[in-house]
Amino acid sequence: MSPLFTSSGSLLTLLAGLGLAGAALSAQAQPSAPKAPMDVARPVPMPLLQPWDGPHGGVPPFDQVKVADFKPALEAGMVENLAEIALIANNPAAPTFDNTIAEMERSGRTLDRVQTVYGIWGTSLNNAAMAAVQAEMEPKMAAFSDQITQNTALFKRIEAVYNSMAAQKLTPEQQRLTEVRYKAFVRAGAKLDAPAKARLSAINQELAGLFNKFSQNVLADEADQTLVLKTEQDLSGLPTSLRDGAKAAADSRKVAAAGVITNTRSSIDPFLTYSDQRPLRENAWRMFTNRGDNGGAHDNNALITQILQLRAERAKLLGYKTHAHLRLDNTMAKTPEAAMELMEQVWKPAVARVHEEVADMLALAKKEGSPADFKIEPWDYNYYAEKVRKERYDLDQNEVKQYLQLDKMREGMFWMAGELFNFSFVPVSDVPVFHPDVRVWQVNDKTTGKQVGLWYFDPYARPGKKSGAWMNAYRRQQRLDGQPVTTIVSNNSNFVKGKAGEPVLISWTDATTLFHEFGHALHGLSSNVTYGGLSGTSVVRDYVEFPSQVLENWLATPEVLNRFALHYQTGKPIPQALVDRIDKASTFNEGYATTEFLASALIDMKLHLAGDQKIDPDKFERETLAQLGMPSELVMRHRTPQFNHVFSSDGYSAGYYSYLWSVVLAADAFSAFTEAGGAYDKQVGERLRQHVFTVGNTIDPAAGYRAFRGRDPKIDALMKQRGFPMAGAAATSAAPAAAENPAKTTKVKTKVKASGKRK
Repeated sequence: MSPLFTSSGSLLTLLAGLGLAGAALSAQAQPSAPKAPMDVARPVPMPLLQPWDGPHGGVPPFDQVKVADFKPALEAGMVENLAEIALIANNPAAPTFDNTIAEMERSGRTLDRVQTVYGIWGTSLNNAAMAAVQAEMEPKMAAFSDQITQNTALFKRIEAVYNSMAAQKLTPEQQRLTEVRYKAFVRAGAKLDAPAKARLSAINQELAGLFNKFSQNVLADEADQTLVLKTEQDLSGLPTSLRDGAKAAADSRKVAAAGVITNTRSSIDPFLTYSDQRPLRENAWRMFTNRGDNGGAHDNNALITQILQLRAERAKLLGYKTHAHLRLDNTMAKTPEAAMELMEQVWKPAVARVHEEVADMLALAKKEGSPADFKIEPWDYNYYAEKVRKERYDLDQNEVKQYLQLDKMREGMFWMAGELFNFSFVPVSDVPVFHPDVRVWQVNDKTTGKQVGLWYFDPYARPGKKSGAWMNAYRRQQRLDGQPVTTIVSNNSNFVKGKAGEPVLISWTDATTLFHEFGHALHGLSSNVTYGGLSGTSVVRDYVEFPSQVLENWLATPEVLNRFALHYQTGKPIPQALVDRIDKASTFNEGYATTEFLASALIDMKLHLAGDQKIDPDKFERETLAQLGMPSELVMRHRTPQFNHVFSSDGYSAGYYSYLWSVVLAADAFSAFTEAGGAYDKQVGERLRQHVFTVGNTIDPAAGYRAFRGRDPKIDALMKQRGFPMAGAAATSAAPAAAENPAKTTKVKTKVKASGKRK
């Protein structure tokens, strides 16, 4: 989900900031506990319950964590938080911002710390013991969340402050926080009567259990299923780096074979691109595509049906037509219809491009001797697309990969952050980490030398770690009560290790994902707000991906490539001729990339617009894609039974469209740099930092974008960037507020835009 904000603690923190249904008021008050009092006496205090100490303003005690401590620590944190909330709710003094809204910000800090570490273990170090804790605690945490959002006395105080903001002369940031909290409570059922509240809480608890089961099923299929490459012939076509990774995977699993392809995208995608063995490609594709859809104990279809019905019932309880209408109520899009309109604008040209791409691949396959009736299957698409790319543009992704060393790309991100955000990164070794692969850097302001935060990097795949890439916030920036707190953020990836001592080489798409996730981290690191509940990435779902999407563009700048895209053997920078070939191929395969993403986004939205009808997920997916005219040569990027974004939490449910919404903003925003003369234009960079990256959720995102850009966003730059024709003479604004404004085509020279949604 990533951006993905996939650790349980951080995701709930984000949900609270967004004011989404079922979320609690803040990260501190988010997980949940049982209603009955619990015995939390401990002869020796658990490290999880202690304030973070040590250098850098305190750090998580990763070296002292025991899975057995999570349950009692969560329970103790919830009991403490409920006591804090009771004091706020029952305060005899008249409600004010400070004794109600700000006091809520001060509450739940112990629980916040516990849940942060709990979330990291859940996503990055999962095992049977951890899964058992999650199965027990997720419903309890949902119940706890409802205890807060359904607290009548507390809501009356929040409502009183909300209705008297002018009289209390609140600052703009205080008004924004009050509004966010009030609307979050309303969307979470604070105005319902007692029977409706009880039913809502029961739904939330049941959903929490189903979400956890869904994600555990996907994780099990990813961990348990591999493709064993038995002979050297099975490695045919694979580049050296992929061969080395497959051999390392076999060795780590103690499998006597030529190699092992693990069931993660970072392993499957390159195998599908390079393997000459068509039957093995099909096996790999089916293994990956059928996660959660294999029947048996780990099949997710029945869970999806239950989740959809419960979400529909909850939406009706809260006064919304469907779950999609509930979820989009507080987004930039505002309505599912607006989101659908944007997706449909892009869908037809994307599908048309797919047909062109398939025709090119068929022509090449037949030229190579394939029979006249040869058909491109989904497991063939990447393989033949790479051949077409090489023939048409003399561009081999494996050639590009020789210049993309993971460590050098990280250094390039640091340099870019120094130029755009005035940050410096200093490696530190005085903090504990949760796995030996994790490294940590202190982030400083280059001018003042002051610490801005810490950045943790967990780059490699391993058993028990969920697939994909995501950013997480361990601690949010704030300065409540004049006490400055610096942030702690992390980026998490699933790169495959190669031979010991040799650099890890990554694809252009993976490098783009690296910059994307780093954009989320910079959003958190740049935060400069008073209240943690509005900090960093705590913005609406279809805006949170904008800062990360726009940061992708800096990978392809000459300043980064010439310094950091260095050949792993010679150390020489990537040749300009190769960069030119990459640039010429920048819109290549965009039909595939855009269509596979949009198929997932459209299915997500249509599932949640279907109301309370009982849905067979496989049948719905199959029939809806047929109605949409989905090309048979590819599948959704995330098929329904493995769609963690949508079914492992409420996070991106009816919200996967937000990646497209955000990339419209990102393409339009980057064109501001090109119009001004370059990607490192100081004035445009400062506007981006000031109005987008530093403000968190202290202002309306549409207003923030207009302050940066001087107008509402337009879709022109995106369509041009992907090589798609505009639907009409005038472009269409991505923002509803600007719908009446005719858009002029923006001329953008976009260097090497990577294809596809990488989330």
